[in-house]
Amino acid sequence: MKLAIVILNWNGAQLLKQFLPSVVAHSKEADIYVADNASTDNSVPYIKTHFPDVTIIQNQENGGYAKGYNDALQHIEADVFCLLNSDVEVTENWLKPIIETFNKNPKTAILQPKILDFKNKAFFEYAGAAGGFIDKYGYPYCRGRIFDTIEKDNGQYNDTIDIFWATGACLFIKSDVFKALNGFDTHFFAHMEEIDLCWRAKNQGHQIKYVGTSTVYHVGGATLNAINPKKTFLNFRNSLFMVTKNAKGNLFTIIFIRLVLDGIAAVKFLFDLKPKHTFAILKAHFNYYYNLNRLLKQRKATKNKIIYYNKTSVVIDYFVNKNMYYKS
Repeated sequence: MKLAIVILNWNGAQLLKQFLPSVVAHSKEADIYVADNASTDNSVPYIKTHFPDVTIIQNQENGGYAKGYNDALQHIEADVFCLLNSDVEVTENWLKPIIETFNKNPKTAILQPKILDFKNKAFFEYAGAAGGFIDKYGYPYCRGRIFDTIEKDNGQYNDTIDIFWATGACLFIKSDVFKALNGFDTHFFAHMEEIDLCWRAKNQGHQIKYVGTSTVYHVGGATLNAINPKKTFLNFRNSLFMVTKNAKGNLFTIIFIRLVLDGIAAVKFLFDLKPKHTFAILKAHFNYYYNLNRLLKQRKATKNKIIYYNKTSVVIDYFVNKNMYYKS
């Protein structure tokens, strides 16, 4: 199996200096690429000088996560792509369980390892944790992380299981599946495009797995941190995008309830003296309605829609019922 690790970079010279050495040291089974999104810092000269064996793919523009990977992966020949954030530290032998799982499960198209917090290595990391799921209304959650409640890693998720979505912080995907899905939806720009990709893969019958015997450490928020209103805008808007495109069921009911729940979130931000986040949610909904016609066309083109959720509302379960930890 030919494996290509592809790190997307935009003005991340400092992150490359910190994290690329671990990738090079512990990834002898793979070819390593850096896909540069038209950086204006010294990222490219740094790689050329210090890591001459790392192949650089220079994109013509900063198209964000989605377009950046779509553009770069066209130039790479491999059986499996590993899409790895530039702020991830990998561990010794991290690839062996991944390769073994692909070999043992030919129907599996997408994998993710255990994602722990680089800044607090005993705990899971927000983006992906121990594998992702989604509720009926399109709100994502993970084993090991529901909203802002993060679990300590006590070995409780050292298993290999089927999940609904794998995190874009470290996502392994068969190249033929990525191409058949036409890659990421570039309308997302960044955030949740990997959930949309996984959802489309699930609708086509592909399996997605979490491999808890492979571990990486993720900084998280290196591009947009949680206090940035742009991140709030992208998360709320893109969640609506993917639900409209992919969800099985009565779309009007789902979107109406989302409108109510998102409205409550907007009011909460206002009471928390975070008005920029309130306006980010309003902006997200206006942008969603602006794109609705295109999204409905994409929805119509999706012939096979699966039952995608085990939990009706993670919002109510968490905030009302106070169930703050993952339950299958």
